[in-house]
Amino acid sequence: METFFNLIQEVQKPGLCHRCGACVTFCNAVNYGALELDEDGKPRYGEIEKCIECGLCYSICPEIDELEEITRQRAAWSAPMGRVIETTIARALDPEIRAAATDGGVVTALLVHLFETGRIDGAIVTEPAGPFQRRPCLATSVEQIRQAAGFFFDTSHGMKQFSDAYLTYSSIEEFAPMVRKGLNRVALVGTPCQIKAFRRMEALGIVPSDSIKFCFGLLCSGNFVFGETQRQKLAQQFDFDWDDVARINVKEAFQVHLKGGDTVRIPLEELDFMKRVACRYCGDYSAEFADISFGGIGAREGWTTTIIRTPLGRAAFADARGKTVEEQTHADEENFASHALSKVRAWSARKKKSARQFRRNGSKSGVTIAG
Repeated sequence: METFFNLIQEVQKPGLCHRCGACVTFCNAVNYGALELDEDGKPRYGEIEKCIECGLCYSICPEIDELEEITRQRAAWSAPMGRVIETTIARALDPEIRAAATDGGVVTALLVHLFETGRIDGAIVTEPAGPFQRRPCLATSVEQIRQAAGFFFDTSHGMKQFSDAYLTYSSIEEFAPMVRKGLNRVALVGTPCQIKAFRRMEALGIVPSDSIKFCFGLLCSGNFVFGETQRQKLAQQFDFDWDDVARINVKEAFQVHLKGGDTVRIPLEELDFMKRVACRYCGDYSAEFADISFGGIGAREGWTTTIIRTPLGRAAFADARGKTVEEQTHADEENFASHALSKVRAWSARKKKSARQFRRNGSKSGVTIAG
């Protein structure tokens, strides 16, 4: 039986841990604190004596392939980037949601619709927590869902209060509060690795995975470390001042929106020196196991590329259509849905190729990376 000790050897030491929180979250639910997250979000033993060596943490880790086949079967996964039922370009109907949103605000608008129609009683999202930082949040009201919208650079707090890690998305750490509050109809918004870890828990029938009713995945180029050195290097290389930054976004490029209205576009390859090690080995760009995947790539400013992957996702989006979300209707060749899907496929193929190369090179060199 493989245990958390094996995860340390096979996943953490080589630098492959995505810090998705799955192993800690469900160890806490079953084993009363054998594992915990350190201050940087990395799993570790909390009280090793409490570990019953059940192997659950090992099985559900997105870096372990033990459940890959059954996970793909359950999701009706197909090459090259998972099941795709429909692709559309959409945005929130509410102008206040759009004003706060990163792209078109479709995730927020869809969550609001599901909440207002009684289909969910909570959503695992993130909320702003200071410069370059967002923290996990279990939203249990429309107001909380709205407050979690966007991808903004918050200048209202001192940098010393927060980690240098740029944590963009939610964490399944919030499963524990969900259980304590007795919620059983919750939407999970997360990165590809978080969605994949959840689907593995779902395949095993692990409580409380049955409380998650919708999985909304975000297109992901990776998470980045924004330490003082990294910030200075970017500002000097691309000639801007962080004090002038209003918000940031990741699409085809890393976009730095300045308070004066200008936008500095930084090619993503220029951020490789800031990328978390584990992200270099991840081949899932488009959240292939989600009910619906969302991102700005391929859509014009203010709109969201929306990839519907499951009948459940299709039904949820269809019910929100015309109520809280609207679709792009003009067939602008440069921005239409088919063009957006082609772009997502191209970026997905690029990320898969890069991940394969990193794995091959890592295997050949035998390098161990401190995580």
